[in-house]
Amino acid sequence: MKRKPLVRTWKDYLHRLQQEGLVKGFVCHGQEDCPITSVTYDSRMVEPGSLFLCKGAAFRETYLLEAIRRGAVCYVAEQKKDVEIPCILVDSVRKAQAVIGALYYGDPQRQLSLTGITGTKGKTTAAYYLKAILDEWQKSRESERQESGTYGSCGLLSTICSWDGKEKERAALTTPEAFELHRHLRNAADAGMRHMVMEVSSQALKYQRVYGLHYDVGIFLNISEDHISPQEHRDFEDYFCSKLSLFRQVKTACINLDSNCAGRIRSAAEMAERVITFGTKPDADICGSRITKRSDGISFHVRTPDFEQTIHLGMHGLFNVENALAAIAAAYAYRIPPEVIKKALAEVQVDGRMEQYQSRDGKIMAIVDFAHNRLSFEKLYDSVLQEFRGYAIYTVFGCPGGKAFNRRRDLGLIAGLLSRKVFLTADDPGMENAEDIAKEVASYMEIVGCPHTYIESRSHAIRTAVTQAAAKNKKSIILVLGKGHEKTQKFGKRIYDYPSDAVLVQEAIREYEERVKK
Repeated sequence: MKRKPLVRTWKDYLHRLQQEGLVKGFVCHGQEDCPITSVTYDSRMVEPGSLFLCKGAAFRETYLLEAIRRGAVCYVAEQKKDVEIPCILVDSVRKAQAVIGALYYGDPQRQLSLTGITGTKGKTTAAYYLKAILDEWQKSRESERQESGTYGSCGLLSTICSWDGKEKERAALTTPEAFELHRHLRNAADAGMRHMVMEVSSQALKYQRVYGLHYDVGIFLNISEDHISPQEHRDFEDYFCSKLSLFRQVKTACINLDSNCAGRIRSAAEMAERVITFGTKPDADICGSRITKRSDGISFHVRTPDFEQTIHLGMHGLFNVENALAAIAAAYAYRIPPEVIKKALAEVQVDGRMEQYQSRDGKIMAIVDFAHNRLSFEKLYDSVLQEFRGYAIYTVFGCPGGKAFNRRRDLGLIAGLLSRKVFLTADDPGMENAEDIAKEVASYMEIVGCPHTYIESRSHAIRTAVTQAAAKNKKSIILVLGKGHEKTQKFGKRIYDYPSDAVLVQEAIREYEERVKK
């Protein structure tokens, strides 16, 4: 049964914002006991009795006027507007949105154990690994389940999707906006869930989407330069410090000793009550070793202060050991038994992450992966070179428009150095011209002398890569990178449906197999 948010008054929201030290002024017009029936920052969603948030860089006062016409009874803003309804003036609307969202949905985080995962690469896979462990753990606790009469799987807020026990939807953002985030937490609590695992992006931390949340466990996977642009982070230091700020909200910090800047990460982690280290270094609390490639995945040995175990991963990619160690560190913090961890990790698959497809004759191998920045490219190529020795590497990828401009240099150089040929194509060019983006990427490939061609259509680029690789009559591996699970593409201001790289790769391999038959 749907739980309706508690109806609170204008005064209730003012009081909570004052407790957080965010209020710099207010005007009530004698309506401090006015009931607030809904909260929104979208003027199209306003209904009678709404509190309206004047939020966003693109906010215009016409939105507030529309909200009032639709029945808004008060607003929250950083500056007073020329309208005659009650208002609360705050230092930061972004922080205020998080505080208001928590109050509106009845502070649902109090009923959940939250795990936050940040890092440049691997957040999604680590999140799926940990969710699988937590799900398996809850399934194994039959007596407790029977006594309580309730059982809910672990919630998930990830780049791929959001699952909160009530809603399963494709993710629009890695970390939802604050108000949507608290709605998901409310749904999870009402569904009987005990845990929520969520990816926490640098943007979510910088722009206060997770303000006020307290994480039982926070995982810092790794760091490398990314998201550097006028719309994201002005430089690496801005990006790095945004991620480090997660530790201010964490009870137990799990940090990767193999990461770049591990010293700074460890120092920042001291803000947490407890620190657990993981990695392949011998002094890591959760130490991975004896990593072995298998036909059906990866195996490695893990040592913790309480147990040792051989772990098998059903996913390929040597770098996934790092993601698994992160999940094991969090599971160790939650005191989950080793047999539960082992069983769960053996079965996990993640859409768009190291998805492998092979032709029946074994000559063509294709991997679809979400790799889209320097660190993910470095780790993926390193893994491919070790796992697929002797294969000729062909790469299909593009770079997005309007953001992360450093990727064009980094990905061009890495792919150019390690590929037999690169097929540049459209990613999400947005307001930029896809061919202009490709030309910039290609300029770096030319430095290292890598053959390349531009084909705007990803479908055509993938088919061409398979065809040209097959013509060489030797074992080849085609890496289709950047979009992973995604099923849309953005050109200009429009978003178009896209079948996914995995679907297109499978079609291209079938076409190759039909040609071989003839």
